[in-house]
Amino acid sequence: MKTILSLATPAEVDTECLVAVVLDRTETKKEQPQVSLETSDASIGEACADVIAGGEVTGKILEITLLHKPAKLRAKRVLLIGGGKAKDFSASELRKLAGAAVRALKGKGLRSFAFVAPEGNLKSEDSVAAIVEGAFAGNFDSNTYQSDRKDQTIESLTVVAKGGQASLQKTLDEARIIGESQNFTRDLVNEPGNHMTPTVLAGRARKMAQEVGLKFEVFGGDKIQELKMGAFWGVAQGSDEPPALIILRYEPAGAPEKPVLGLVGKAVTFDTGGISIKPADGMEKMKYDMAGGAAMLGTMRAIALLKPKIKVTALICATENMPSGKAQKPGDIQTAMSGKTIEIINTDAEGRLVLADGLCYARQLGCTHLIDAATLTGAVVVALGYFNAGVFASDEKMYERFHDAAAKAGEKFWRLPLDDEYRESIRSNIADVINSGGRWGGAITAAMFLKEFAEDTPWIHLDIAGTAWMDDAKPWIAKGPSGIAVRSLIEFTRNFAG
Repeated sequence: MKTILSLATPAEVDTECLVAVVLDRTETKKEQPQVSLETSDASIGEACADVIAGGEVTGKILEITLLHKPAKLRAKRVLLIGGGKAKDFSASELRKLAGAAVRALKGKGLRSFAFVAPEGNLKSEDSVAAIVEGAFAGNFDSNTYQSDRKDQTIESLTVVAKGGQASLQKTLDEARIIGESQNFTRDLVNEPGNHMTPTVLAGRARKMAQEVGLKFEVFGGDKIQELKMGAFWGVAQGSDEPPALIILRYEPAGAPEKPVLGLVGKAVTFDTGGISIKPADGMEKMKYDMAGGAAMLGTMRAIALLKPKIKVTALICATENMPSGKAQKPGDIQTAMSGKTIEIINTDAEGRLVLADGLCYARQLGCTHLIDAATLTGAVVVALGYFNAGVFASDEKMYERFHDAAAKAGEKFWRLPLDDEYRESIRSNIADVINSGGRWGGAITAAMFLKEFAEDTPWIHLDIAGTAWMDDAKPWIAKGPSGIAVRSLIEFTRNFAG
């Protein structure tokens, strides 16, 4: 989608549709309704005066009113979209409004539109960023393989804003990179398992790295065994598809030697559960079990283009988890790269196994701070539902930075504990640890397992199992992959660079 910045008066913008935000400024239920149009352009106010005065427009969140042939405007249409209560309005709501506007206009066959950045509590730069990021999120559709698919893509977005041109243009360009990178992640996650094998994922990563200037390596099964990644190989050995350890490095000129941020992603391109096979109902969704790895690839794409002054290494551990005569079995003992031994209790607890060796190798490669992302546990969905992803952290300062980054990025994470008492649940009688701590506190015991392999390195774990896939479409985003964590990881990395 082409993105254009306009500093013109909104009434002068020649467009298929001009989108403006309306807010509800009523503070109590007893007050008369007070609806405000979030632009100072008097011509738009005049064109919309009748529907606002008549009570047709209330400002209710995501309420849409479409006007044709508005007087005194060059725009062919005006779309008013409700932002809810003015006191609660933020960049997060504005992202949703931009996505909802895209999805509403796509369905009407429009290919371009202009969005008026709301004036008020938000800085112009924050409004521009939210509009562009939200529009890209709304422009993605997951119906890739429908033979009668109609291309309804919005081709051009104009953001009409007030402020300094240089600053706003920089903001718009950066937001476009972030939006494109989130959709790059979503496109990877959306692919079916027969089209997105570990080898294909490595190929997509290689192509992306070449396009944006990242260093790239990929190791196959022989190298994984040579590195003594017994936990990773234990998962991979059951599949006829070869695994891939994908390594991307971003090493900008002028960056300090330390810190080096390590991004480790689980990329199980299809997860049957292995010998501890999953129920058939819903198993088709397990193509999304590589969403953590895909999020790291999208993040690295954006980092390479945004160019923060910090070294970043990403490791994506890609494999299938399949039942076969070669597959690992419950009761097997695997030796991880770190030397720790693992008793396999449940072969469907495989994500933590591939991440264990990924975290260890990231430390060997010189990473001083670690973040992993994974669709790791169903237990995090039981704990948090489908609205918040789980976050665990071993370092308070690092967590505070991530918390601030996620808030700015508009992504919802909820911190869960890592108390030492939970480690008792992963003790083994025959090995160092077991790979499944049982039903209770399952997301926490999975994180405790990973902490064994992050060791003393400052580390954050993101369990995105409940939020990486949208089971139902929302007004601002299609059903399918969400691209969760990409925006937060980008913001975190840029802030971490100082």
